[in-house]
Amino acid sequence: MEPKSCFINEDNMILSTDFYQISMICAYYQYNLENNIDEEEDIGTFELFVRKFPKNRNFLIFAGLEQIIHYIQNARFTPRIIEYLRGREMLEKIDDSFFDEYLPNFKYNLDIWAMPEGTIFFPNEPLVRVTGPMIHAQLLETYILSVINYQTIVASKAARIREAAKDKLILEFGTRRAHSPQAGIYAARASYIGGFDGTSNVVSDLELGIEASGTMAHSFIEKFGEMESFEVFYKYYGKNTINLIDTYDIKEGTLKSTKFGNKILGVRIDSGDLAKETKRVRRILDENGCEKVKIVLSSNLDEYKIKDILDKGAPADAFGVGTELVTSSDDPTLSAVYKLMEHNGEPKIKISEGKKTYPSRKQLYRKFDKEGKYAEDILMLEDEDPPENAYPLLVPIMKNGKLIYELPNLDEIKEFCADNIDKLPENYLQLKKIKAQKLRISEKLETLMDSLIKKYG
Repeated sequence: MEPKSCFINEDNMILSTDFYQISMICAYYQYNLENNIDEEEDIGTFELFVRKFPKNRNFLIFAGLEQIIHYIQNARFTPRIIEYLRGREMLEKIDDSFFDEYLPNFKYNLDIWAMPEGTIFFPNEPLVRVTGPMIHAQLLETYILSVINYQTIVASKAARIREAAKDKLILEFGTRRAHSPQAGIYAARASYIGGFDGTSNVVSDLELGIEASGTMAHSFIEKFGEMESFEVFYKYYGKNTINLIDTYDIKEGTLKSTKFGNKILGVRIDSGDLAKETKRVRRILDENGCEKVKIVLSSNLDEYKIKDILDKGAPADAFGVGTELVTSSDDPTLSAVYKLMEHNGEPKIKISEGKKTYPSRKQLYRKFDKEGKYAEDILMLEDEDPPENAYPLLVPIMKNGKLIYELPNLDEIKEFCADNIDKLPENYLQLKKIKAQKLRISEKLETLMDSLIKKYG
């Protein structure tokens, strides 16, 4: 047997989903067929939102929309996929027309409204609103949640790290710790949106234009020996050289690095008491005329450790962050959900304990105070008049499956995100939990929700 790559690509990505999405869309098709219901008479509206903050978070950053647009534009049922589905015993009662006519011609026909990527948001606020035939809107669920859950949690973590690192250079080093190669690329993209300066991930440089950087590992030092490894690297890379100085002894590694004067870019410390060692290394470099040589720190860093290092006065110039960013170990989960809000114009609601939803199509408005800082968000029914001096956060992205929104490039998304963060009051940027402003619900929406709870409860 030949080995399998398990890669998701444009030929199979429409099946990058849970099987219950398949069983539901087949049931929708068969029901409509038997009851002579046209697909355009079976329209649903779903909204994607987050129920609660992860640990210690005071805001989140929306990321991943561009990849959802790509999926909607390109996901198709290929002949191989159709034959696979036709062969599933569970689907044997589904009419042949589903496999022979419907699936070969399937293209997503959805209206998408969403926050622009890089927008700051809070729990229970719609990030994406999806309207279209139930089969189309339902099938999107797993993919949209997977992409947005992960990129959002990484972008939000990255913003916290950026806040802790102040104006220092910060690089994403997490590909080897990510849960898959695809997650490594998503992490590079999301962390860049959240404020990182670059990545170690080379595919992200090729495909997304996020500058990749990296120098040497301990194995390089061990192969050549410390001084010879430094000389080999400098011979080929000159001013771009960053020596890894902690393989054996940090003091000796630093002293050997001073032999290159200010001709190398920097040195990297990857172990030990980083605050203490940074001060010692800086002193040795300066005493030997290497004032321009930078100090890069790595080794399981996160926002808390970086803040502690800088609070202790360590003269670090840059940080490489990997594991704690791409797996966000203090709280690696995000409770984003995708719920039906309306079917054929009729409001729908979930009233499970602790999981209530706000029904119907909605718009979210944001207000700022006189200083231009975030004041409050207001959730309203779509057809309500907007509040005074507020602007809508959901904008039209796709119409009938076609892109109608001018996609920003990644640098524009990053700049937009930074502007959003700058508009947050200072207390929102703390690394500990605060008592944040609650989402305001319009009176009309509250009344509708109460009536539906009484109806279904």
